[in-house]
Amino acid sequence: MARPQPPPWGHAAFLLCLLGIGRAIEIPMDPSIQNELPQPPTITKQSVKDHIVDPRDNILIECEAKGNPAPSFHWTRNSRFFNVAKDPRVSMRRRSGTLVIDFRSGGRPEEYEGEYQCFARNKFGTALSNRIRLQVSKSPLWPKENLDPVVVQEGAPLTLQCNPPPGLPSPVIFWMSSSMEPITQDKRVSQGHNGDLYFSNVLVQDMQTDYSCNARFHFTHTIQQKNPFTLKVLTNHPYNDSSLRNHPDMYSARGVAERTPSFMYPQGTSSSQMVLRGTDLLLECIASGVPTPDIAWYKKGGDLPSDKAKFENFNKALRITSVSEEDSGEYFCLASNKMGSIRHTISVRVKAAPYWLEEPKNLILAPGEDGRLVCRANGNPKPTVQWMVNGEPLQSAPPNPNREVAGDTIIFRDTQISSRAVYQCNTSNEHGYLLANAFVSVLDVPPRMLSPRNQLIRVILYNRTRLDCPFFGSPIPTLRWFKNGQGSNLDGGNYHVYENGSLEIKMIRKEDQGIYTCVATNILGKAENQVRLEVKDPTRIFRMPEDQTAKRGTTVQLECRVKHDPSLKLTVSWLKDDEPLYIGNRMKKEDDSLTIFGVAERDHGSYTCIASTELDQDLAKAYLTVLADQTTPTNRLAALPKGRPDRPRDLELTDLAERNVRLTWIPGDDNNSPITEYVVQFEEDQFQPGVWHDHSKFPGGVNSGVLQLSPYVNYQFRVIAVNEVGSSHPSLPSERYRTSGAPPESNPGDVKGEGTRKNNMEITWTPMNATSAFGPNLRYIVRWRRRETRETWNNVTVWGSRYVVGQTPVYVPYEIRVQAENDFGKGPEPDTVIGYSGEDYPRAAPTDVKVRVLNSTAISLQWNRVYSDTVQGQLREYRAYYWRESSLLKNLWVSQKRQHASFSGDRLRGVVSRLFPYSNYKLEMVVVNGRGDGPRSETKEFTTPEGVPSAPRRFRVRQPNLQTITLEWDHPEHPNGILTGYSLRYAAFNGTKVGKQMVENFSPNDTKFTVQRADHVSRYRFTLSARTQVGAGEAVTEESPAPPNEGNHTKKTVPVKAQAQPVQLTDLYPGMTYTLRVYSRDNEGISSTIITFMTSTAYTNNQADIATQGWFIGLMCAIALLVLILLIVCFIKRSRGGKYPVREKKDVPLGPEDPKEEDGSFDYSDEDNKPLQGGSQTSLDGTIKQQESDDSLVDYGEGGEGQFNEDGSFIGQYTVKKDKEETEGNESSEATSPVNAIYSLA
Repeated sequence: MARPQPPPWGHAAFLLCLLGIGRAIEIPMDPSIQNELPQPPTITKQSVKDHIVDPRDNILIECEAKGNPAPSFHWTRNSRFFNVAKDPRVSMRRRSGTLVIDFRSGGRPEEYEGEYQCFARNKFGTALSNRIRLQVSKSPLWPKENLDPVVVQEGAPLTLQCNPPPGLPSPVIFWMSSSMEPITQDKRVSQGHNGDLYFSNVLVQDMQTDYSCNARFHFTHTIQQKNPFTLKVLTNHPYNDSSLRNHPDMYSARGVAERTPSFMYPQGTSSSQMVLRGTDLLLECIASGVPTPDIAWYKKGGDLPSDKAKFENFNKALRITSVSEEDSGEYFCLASNKMGSIRHTISVRVKAAPYWLEEPKNLILAPGEDGRLVCRANGNPKPTVQWMVNGEPLQSAPPNPNREVAGDTIIFRDTQISSRAVYQCNTSNEHGYLLANAFVSVLDVPPRMLSPRNQLIRVILYNRTRLDCPFFGSPIPTLRWFKNGQGSNLDGGNYHVYENGSLEIKMIRKEDQGIYTCVATNILGKAENQVRLEVKDPTRIFRMPEDQTAKRGTTVQLECRVKHDPSLKLTVSWLKDDEPLYIGNRMKKEDDSLTIFGVAERDHGSYTCIASTELDQDLAKAYLTVLADQTTPTNRLAALPKGRPDRPRDLELTDLAERNVRLTWIPGDDNNSPITEYVVQFEEDQFQPGVWHDHSKFPGGVNSGVLQLSPYVNYQFRVIAVNEVGSSHPSLPSERYRTSGAPPESNPGDVKGEGTRKNNMEITWTPMNATSAFGPNLRYIVRWRRRETRETWNNVTVWGSRYVVGQTPVYVPYEIRVQAENDFGKGPEPDTVIGYSGEDYPRAAPTDVKVRVLNSTAISLQWNRVYSDTVQGQLREYRAYYWRESSLLKNLWVSQKRQHASFSGDRLRGVVSRLFPYSNYKLEMVVVNGRGDGPRSETKEFTTPEGVPSAPRRFRVRQPNLQTITLEWDHPEHPNGILTGYSLRYAAFNGTKVGKQMVENFSPNDTKFTVQRADHVSRYRFTLSARTQVGAGEAVTEESPAPPNEGNHTKKTVPVKAQAQPVQLTDLYPGMTYTLRVYSRDNEGISSTIITFMTSTAYTNNQADIATQGWFIGLMCAIALLVLILLIVCFIKRSRGGKYPVREKKDVPLGPEDPKEEDGSFDYSDEDNKPLQGGSQTSLDGTIKQQESDDSLVDYGEGGEGQFNEDGSFIGQYTVKKDKEETEGNESSEATSPVNAIYSLA
């Protein structure tokens, strides 16, 4: 149902065609529809008109048809009913009308020759096959005869007649000797089209063999041979000296008299020939004479058609393929030798069996619609047209008031179900006939969808995609698209709806994701289908592999880091030199890199990384250069670095010929890298002096080559050497060489004829370049004439690349030819191009414009088409101009800017969307051609109903304090109706947790609201929309401001004393992660390891306070009692222990600089941007998670000797921690034994 780009579009869309004066319906190929709809019979397969069969096989006369219900078949033979059941040899295949005539039990095939015709019938009509002429192949034997030797004087002409027996089809004739060796043919001895063997003059060596005519029959695959002819040549030179055969004047040397040419076939000086259009014309002239004449062909009043004319049989025959009326005229052949010449004129007349100009097509209409069948054919003489219905002449059929016959056209008006039938058109003249069936079917079908339902389509962001919605119905339904089940019809802007109903989204954005619904509607009902569109991020290589140079044996890593949509499967593959890379044991492929171990010379080349998903791909290429081992040179012959080759030198032109020349050069030094190829370039000084073009390439192992040249070009050449490192500088140019001129061998391309004004036509073409001019003074012969008028050609000679034909009628077709010519002659006969004169403004406007309101933002239009002669050009589109006259709301200013909607092609209906609801509109329609708009139709007025409003404007959310939030908004810019109020939905959220949603409704005049906050941590999300009686409109969403410092990484420092006393940190956010370290205020390098802790989650308002729970109070009392018992036990044990030597430490004097107790500072912050809802403050006790050290804060406060020799103060510092890696990175640089500590949290 969709065609995303990429991948290729894979779903067929069914087109709705225009036919005649009615809009035809095309039945889709869906089998379920084909099997349900009634359908008259249609012939799908039949034998050829002239059906020749092999007498050794059974006879098959094919006739197959389709229809619903399945048709039955019967046959006529020689225009009389053929009773198949009465003949035991004849049967009809099942579910087919094909006749099978079986001769296995005897019988003569010739008894069944005749003219057969098949009839396929069901209850809706009868279809006819062609009249099939059945003939049995014949291959008669050659009559026995004794042939006397043929006596002929040397130098005289001779004809050996074949006279093959008449066969069906005609046999293929060829001449051989009795020993089955083919007869050598040349311009002196050749076989004519009639099978005879002609000798322009007889020589003695013609006696060395005999001559037998052979006939090969197609069906029997047999060859029959006529008794051979034996020649006896009388000569004045009795000795057959073979050396005389190559004598420059062989005939005089043998004493044969020379004579002027005379025609052996055809006889006389003139003849005529008729040929049918579309077949091949074969003209033949065979002449005698001594020496053997040459044959040349010409056409009077013009040139031979070069694209269709071919010379055969050593120029004795001229064949023109697929002849047309233009090939009629007088042709003559000229036979000449040194004694003289003679010519024969052949008058060619081209006739034509009927051929189609417009073949009737099946017509499927809805009840009440109009249509027509057209049967238009041409021929020479002009064919007659006979209409039949269901196999009977139309004149004898029952009258039908809804049917009108006008020559080659049948017009149907207000068709009904009873109008179903099969019509036959038979057009014929004396050279043949054409028979065509076309049925008229009237369908009454409600809309139905043809594609699978609820498809999922995935497409890459910013690509173009097309959603197809194939549908069927009769009358033809109107299709509309909606997104997410609401809103107006999608058309215009980023959307474009095609005639067949497909919806194109020109550039996919994230907001285009959603569910799209297509709705097809006609008078019988409606049908709809949905497709879910998912937008995926593109696949991009953000770190590409880079070009590298590596020594042999080293390791190379090529990076290829990819960013892609996580929901798509990513595949990364590698190419080497544009071929798939084989990952051997020396290579390691990872997701983001390719590593090559032990680089070798074979690894040299380009590497391409391809990152692909099932929807798209990206690639990047890098080049790896492998250097040889850099060893210390041991002698003067050590290897040198490779470089580009030196330029070739000493260019020389030899073997100068008319169309080619040999260029020779001396190669330059290859600089340690073999030369792989030479590039030869040329420059000419006439059209583009100083510009060099590639001419040809030669392998690196040669130093000369033959260059093919074009006529009349002043060439200059140079050579460039190429090796694996690069290209050399070009060599110095060679001397110039100008070729002789010749007539052009081609014509200019891109010939066009277009009008720039209403009374002209500008003919343009692409001029030819220097290598195709072939001679001086290149010019162009421009010819033109009105198409289908057969008037004489107008012509003019032009030196530029354009010509303007003036005083032309408005928009008529012309035949155009542009032929190149220079001083040596004309180019080949050019192709005919169809152009058109200029267009004028249309003269008529669409009539009977009908407007139907579909919804608050869309209307449907229907109109009658204008006559084609009033368009005065190519019909581009029908265009509707419309403007908003006023709003139904009082005192609301509206813009009356004119807008338009275009309906391309010859359409009769369309939809205008994106209108403003609750408004008065006016509309006019025009016809548009290439020149512009035609006159406007009468103005139509319509009113759109009330719709949903746009979003409220300037929605502001303010937080004057931590207890309240204030909301303010303005009225919608487009009310689209009478406002009935506003709806506000809001809920508190804390991280991923969302509280209960609240709903408030306001009157139309309310534009303020105050919310009392439940806590000072949670944030709120507000969604506001306006309402009319139709419903709620577009919503606008805002969030309350973030708490102070949210989203920042702030550091806070707390001063602590130098003694080991517990420190309580306050004002922490619940549910946050912090890091902490202790460091000296005077020397931050003296620091503890970093530890991490997380504050507990705050309680929400609907949670029970655990401190008020009975079980918790009892548990805390039990724990306190146990702690008290443990302290008493420890005191008793301590009092029983030994004494400790603590006096020494006490007596150590403090340094003079030790302060008593100085306060530090305590800085702290958090960077978590999603705090949980309210809660109690949390201390460090029992919540700190130690990462790197088992030491406690008390350990740092009660350190050993020498730990407090600074100022005796601690500073606690803690910051919010989000990334574990950052913490671990900091740990590596921290001191592990601080003297004066600082607590650091984050």
